[in-house]
Amino acid sequence: MFVVIRFRVGESEQAGFGERLRAAVDVLALQKGFVAARTGRNVDDPELLALTLEFENVGSYRRALSPYDVKLTAVPLLSQAIDEPTAYEDLLM
Repeated sequence: MFVVIRFRVGESEQAGFGERLRAAVDVLALQKGFVAARTGRNVDDPELLALTLEFENVGSYRRALSPYDVKLTAVPLLSQAIDEPTAYEDLLM
């Protein structure tokens, strides 16, 4: 399964946000079931950033959000995301 999380971040704030984003990905990458992560900036709207995460299954993703270090590092950043559904199941196997 994969997760698409979008953020609206002013260009002047992106350097600091990028550091926090890297720390969040680093702590999530240590969780069981983590597969991959990507980050990017929208080509038409440079204030729109995206984080995609891939986990083995939805259970792994949900459990990955529970450890204390994730709550301390990643959850505050994720709470800044655009409020929209983020978790998707793979349809092309």
